[in-house]
Amino acid sequence: MKKGNPIALLPLAIFLVLFIGIGIVIGDFNKIPVIVVILIAGGIALIMNRKESMPNKINIFCRGAGHPNIILMIIIFLLSGAFSAVAKGMGAVESTVNLAMSYLPQNLLIVGIFVIACFISLSMGTSMGTIVALAPIGVGISGQTDIPLALSMAAVIGGAMFGDNLSVISDTTIAAVNTQKIQMRDKFKVNFLIVLPAAILTVIILTLLTSSTQSELIKHHFEWIQTLPYLGVLVAALIGINVIIVLTGGIIFAGAIGLWYGNFDWLSFLHKIGEGIASMQELSILVLLIGGTVELIKHHGGIDYLLYTITSKIQSKKGAEFGIAGLIMLTNLSIANNTISILITGPLAKDVADRYQIDPRKSASLLDIFSCCCQGLIPYGPQLLLAAGIASISPISILQYSYYPILIGLCAIISILIGFPRLTSLKANPKLEQKMNAN
Repeated sequence: MKKGNPIALLPLAIFLVLFIGIGIVIGDFNKIPVIVVILIAGGIALIMNRKESMPNKINIFCRGAGHPNIILMIIIFLLSGAFSAVAKGMGAVESTVNLAMSYLPQNLLIVGIFVIACFISLSMGTSMGTIVALAPIGVGISGQTDIPLALSMAAVIGGAMFGDNLSVISDTTIAAVNTQKIQMRDKFKVNFLIVLPAAILTVIILTLLTSSTQSELIKHHFEWIQTLPYLGVLVAALIGINVIIVLTGGIIFAGAIGLWYGNFDWLSFLHKIGEGIASMQELSILVLLIGGTVELIKHHGGIDYLLYTITSKIQSKKGAEFGIAGLIMLTNLSIANNTISILITGPLAKDVADRYQIDPRKSASLLDIFSCCCQGLIPYGPQLLLAAGIASISPISILQYSYYPILIGLCAIISILIGFPRLTSLKANPKLEQKMNAN
């Protein structure tokens, strides 16, 4: 194996130093202009290696930015944003929350809000949107009971990270699936088996902590039909329909319901689609810039050096899986964004997985699980900061109740140690292999 060139990693090192340094100086990692930072890193990658002409390096950058996997990822991001905006505009979020709250046992409010957060985040594919929808309800529950605000917020965040990790329209899932070159439903099945015990244990823990608390919550109106777009997208994706078709169908379905109920007219429906697409523009541009920068780093030997450094200390398949876990967590701790962390480390994780014959479903699951584990525990991450801001408490106070993020990390570690789940080779299915190659 090539030893690579450690100097080629300079753009990545500068990116991390600037990101962390600016975050420390301004005291808020959410306000960092990450696009500007990655532009600086990309510019440094372009001026390195003077032996090559600038036009050639620009071509390499554009080749990386325009890779089919990158373009496909961006299309999915844009459609996902459009679906989320249309579904929210026609009342799907409000009705889903009110539906669940109407059937909650009054002595299991926190358990219920965790389960609701799991379902909503699984349907919406966004942890931030779930927190925005449910954190005020968590504050209301704590206001009517003696349940600590920090516990309510931790339950919301835990459920939000459940869907962020598993949802077929989540940014992290899309990034993990595309970097490891597998089908979404295959990653979902493996990932779900690993984290299900964590969700069950979280429910048990929350039940033991809060089952003696009771309160009467005001029940709000909901429409069953308005919850169908989320359910339809989830079911369609799980049965193996192409994600682009799923999201396009979801947009049309949610739009039809919104038009029927008068939530918007044709013009406002189109505006919602536009708003959703616009909400994903920054992430899409970021993906392009990261793709180009990583391609340059790879061309200059940076990826080879990282791969050599990691694999030289790995003696087994389990060691390689722990290496992937450590790589994604270190990156996530540095930049406080799990999607970007997967985009940066995904290609390297793919190389490690191929070298040590790790099933791509497992490597994709490890990337997503450990990134979400880390994201749900860093007090300077957007999820904890948002929930803490809504509840007017310190994000540090939430950590003592952050059971689910901790448990998914533990479950993933155990899955590595015992080789769970036992997977048959994807190549055993010619049709699936042909479909994967087509993607």
